[in-house]
Amino acid sequence: MRVTLTVVMVAFFAGLALDIAVPTVVLGAMAVSNWLVQSWPESLSGGWSLSRRWKGTPA
Repeated sequence: MRVTLTVVMVAFFAGLALDIAVPTVVLGAMAVSNWLVQSWPESLSGGWSLSRRWKGTPA
């Protein structure tokens, strides 16, 4: 009985940990890809002109 309860508790808390960790990894990957897409022209040209032309005129 005690071992069964321990296994159920471990499974429950492991599920809670995955419920937090998986969205964190996905959102982190989305943020990194967004940052890479937004900073890509600046990193290639090393200047402002290409990124300004690529992104359009500022509002």
